[in-house]
This record gives sequence, structure tokens and C-alpha cells, in this order.
Amino acid sequence: MAKTNSPVDVVLVGLGWTNSIMGMELTEEGLSVLALERGEDRDTVPDFAYPKIADELTYGVRYQLMQRPAKSTLTIRHGVGDMAVPYRSLGSFLPGDGVGGAGVHWNGHTWRPQPQELRLRSYVEENFGADIIPEEMTIQDYGVSYDELEPFFDYFEKVAGISGKAGNLNGEIQEGGNPFEGWRSSEYPMPPLARTYNDVLFKEVAMDQGLHPFPLPAANASEAYTNPYGMQLGPCNFCGFCERYGCLNYSKSSPQTCILGALKRRDNFAYRPNSEVLRVELDNDGERATGVTYIDADGNEVFQPAELVILGAYSLHNVHLMLLSGIGTPYDPVSGDGVVGKNYAYQMNGSSTLFFKDKEFNPFIGAGGNGEVVNDFGVEQIDFGQEGFIGGSYLNAAMTNGQPIRNMPLPEGAPAWGRGWKQAVQESYGHVMTVGSHGSNMAYRDCYLDLDPNYTDDHGRPLMRMTFDWKDNDVRMTQFMKQKIDTLSKALGPDDYKLSFKDFDSHYDVRPYQTTHNVGGAIMGTDPSSSALNRYLQSWDVHNVFVMGASAFPQNIQYNPTGLVGALTYWAAKAIREQYLPNPGPLVQA
Repeated sequence: MAKTNSPVDVVLVGLGWTNSIMGMELTEEGLSVLALERGEDRDTVPDFAYPKIADELTYGVRYQLMQRPAKSTLTIRHGVGDMAVPYRSLGSFLPGDGVGGAGVHWNGHTWRPQPQELRLRSYVEENFGADIIPEEMTIQDYGVSYDELEPFFDYFEKVAGISGKAGNLNGEIQEGGNPFEGWRSSEYPMPPLARTYNDVLFKEVAMDQGLHPFPLPAANASEAYTNPYGMQLGPCNFCGFCERYGCLNYSKSSPQTCILGALKRRDNFAYRPNSEVLRVELDNDGERATGVTYIDADGNEVFQPAELVILGAYSLHNVHLMLLSGIGTPYDPVSGDGVVGKNYAYQMNGSSTLFFKDKEFNPFIGAGGNGEVVNDFGVEQIDFGQEGFIGGSYLNAAMTNGQPIRNMPLPEGAPAWGRGWKQAVQESYGHVMTVGSHGSNMAYRDCYLDLDPNYTDDHGRPLMRMTFDWKDNDVRMTQFMKQKIDTLSKALGPDDYKLSFKDFDSHYDVRPYQTTHNVGGAIMGTDPSSSALNRYLQSWDVHNVFVMGASAFPQNIQYNPTGLVGALTYWAAKAIREQYLPNPGPLVQA
């Protein structure tokens, strides 16, 4: 029999970006808040201190900060009729593990979606007609507008300490920024990062082609900064250890750097690492959560009573917990009925690698959010009817690191080993730059998440099953971006370059890393028959359960998700504080 703890007002499942924010917001209301984190406790000191963290083999190759598939994984298949098999070796995506979650090891690209992306289905129907939407495509509106979210984007950027240049201040286009972005109420908290050589080259060529380059908005501090919580960031020193690493310099935005130090000082907040939540417990009618059951650090099963449950784990784990707990109706791709697990989506990327004999780059002078970008081929800038696809992408040139195990690009035909390989490395290292496409991924009827009927975890629970493959619409989008990058690559004048893009015979491959931008499965919307959450990220079925994170996205945006995740969390927190707590119950009537 499970041990029962003393009740709390709020239990937070996970302690990454979203629940660090929720912890701050709900403790301000005087509530007792407990966070349960399945992984280890981590902080800048001692866990990310130099030289420990600057270890490419341990963190970059062996994934020390990631969840181990032997402990937590899912099964994957391409189609509904296929047999799913477990994701046994980390590759395609890298869920974070421990306090801070994926907010510890990310690069720091911090975007707002274009306003049209939050109402994508309506935008497509109004401008191009509903008949251009493929029958199997299940894109939806978010149920919240850009204008409603703008104050929350602004505040998250101030908390995270984002470096960048505004392109649209209250409707006025600003020179040097992104002219295609939604309006902003204020400038970025910090100016852009210093430019590297690849940025300069890309900017010159992009401007010559009539494009509108601007510095990538980065969660890497360009100068000393103190955020609204009193947390201090130091200027980035371009050490090149961002992605897959914790920041040793207090320069990369993370829950540790930006929130947790302030949150831990609050008497009404507590957290327990190494505590894995098994399920959300519901009352007899299944309409209200009574708390959660978890396994504590000593291996004991514990019931934690709570008046409010916030799921803020990694997006895939949020969906898994909802399925295991019976919160909402599981999605059925055959009938189209159900909502939990619906509209899983990923990201569609491609790149060009350019080799120069007469240009020298210093790859160790890099930062996770460094880069020069063009957004001329974003969602709002493309005629979907003419081009034959729905979606968009930003293109960027970035110098993020010079780590010699992971970052050793070689030209086509270079030997894979021996003296010839060494010669190719000598000739190429420091003479390479890349131009990448980071694009959207639409939602489809047969791309979804459910419980696997064959595999279980070490607690005897069914693993979650992912059914996903690339679709023609998204391949057409990335092939369009390939043409644009090919033109830019030629204009940059390399001695050689190679393109890497998905083609129509491509299938989703879990082996190479792509992004950790898994979205959907617990999507938000305005209709309980087509969404698991209402516009405030509240479960339609269990009113005292709120679900944070990218699992709420009805399809994937063309940008990295963290900026939208942060804004939606503050949006939901405001609704909880001002509407739910005074009168607990559904915030939207079905």
C-alpha cells in the first residue's frame, strides 16, 4: 500500500521551464507548492562548474544530462499497420533529465511564432481556401491569439534574458530586426550577440539577394543582466559548450540561471528530485484529480494529495501520464475520435555545409544562439496555393561549437578513416560554415501517440507508442527551402558544398539527431471534441489538471518552441491565479 504524504495546494510534475514558472506564480498566491522531478537535482554549482562541464565525451556524446532509454523510453513506428519497437539509443531527440529539464542543455534559440501560426487553419482557409488542405492533414487553431499572448512573450523574454533586435515595435518596422515578426511592445532585454565571421558573410550575401537578415534571438546573454526575479546573468564568452551542456558562466538562460534560485528561497515551495510520478489519481467520477502517485528516491510508492495538479514534464511524458491516468479520451486514428495523443508533430530541417580553402573560421568562438537569420520564407511570406504546400522555415548561418568529436564535417568523398581522413580533417577544420533551414511540420490523422500493447516499463506500465513519418506536404516545403539555400550557398562562393534535405522517398529515421522539438498529443483548442485542453491549458475533462509545454501545440511552428512554451505558461498561470483559484472549475464551458 502506498504511503500518503500531507496534502499540498499544488503538485508540479516536473521541474523544468514551465513548472519553475508555475512555482513562482503560484507561490506568489500564498499556495503551498511541491515539485516532483523524476531526475537528479542539478545546479550551476557544482554540476556545471568548469572544467567538469566542458567534457565533450561525457555530455556531448554520452548524453549525461539526458534521460536514459533503459529507464524511460517509448516505441516508434512509421505507420498504423507497423510493429513499433523501442527507442533504445538516443539519437533523433534528447529529452532532458533532472532539475531544469531540457532547459539545461538547449542551444537557446528563442522565437515568437508569426501571428498566423496561432490560427493556422483559419489563415489557410481565409487566404487560400479549405480545399488546399490535404484530407489527412489535421491542422487546427490554437484558440489563443498573438495579441493576447504578446504581454506574456514580452515577460518571458525579460525573465529569460533574451538578446536580439526587434523588427516590429508596436507596428513600426525597425531597421536591423526581423521585419516579418509580429508586433512587440518593447525591445529585447539585451542587444544581439557579437557577430562571428560566418554571420558577416551570410548577411552580405543575403542582402545582395534582396533578403532581410537579422541576428538570431538568443537565450545567451550579450551583456550583464538582472531579470525581474533578481537573478543575474553574465555575458556569454562564446565558449562553444551550449547544446547538450549546462552553462558554466551563468550566460545561457535556464531555469537554474533565471528562476530556481529565487523560487527555492520561498518558504511555501519544496521540491523532491528522483521522484517519478506514475499517474494522476482521480476521484470516483473521474472529473477531479485528488493528487499523484509517485516512486520516491528510496523506491517507495507514495500518494501525494493536492488540490491542483500541473503537468509540466517533457511534452511526451505529459501525454503518457494523461493516457495512463485516464484523463481525456485516447485518440483513435481510424475513426478520428478522441483527443489525447492526437496531432503529434516534429520539425522539418535541412542544411548546406560549405567548404572554403581561403577562409578561416574559428569554430570554438561560438554560442548556442549565435547566428544570422532570414525569415523571408516564413509562413506569412509564402503563397501556399502557388507553391503546393502549407508551412514555412527560417534560414540561418550559425557557428555554435568546434567540438572535435561531434563537429568534424568533411567534403563528399573524403576517406572515413586512416591517413586520408586525417588529411581531410586538417584541410577542412576551421574552413567550414553551414546554412540551415528550420521548418514547420504539420499534423496528420495518422501521426499520433498512444499506449503500446506489447511493451511495458520497469513499473509495468505500457510504454507510449509514437506513430510518425514524413509527409509529402512537408517534404515539398523543405525542397522549396533547399532551392533557396542552394542559391545562397552558390553566392557565398565555397570551393565545395553539400546539401542535406529530406526527399520524397525519405522516412523518419530515429538514429541521427534532428531536434528535441516534439510537440502535440495534448493539444489546446476551443472544442473538446478536437482538443484535450482548453485555451488556458486546462483539461476539458478534469478541471484541476493543467498541462504545460509543447504537448499543447496543434501542429509544429516553423520556429524553436521555447518562446511559445514560456508565453503559454504565463498565460495559463494568469488564468489560474485570476479565474480558477477564486472559483475552481472549468474556465471554458464545453
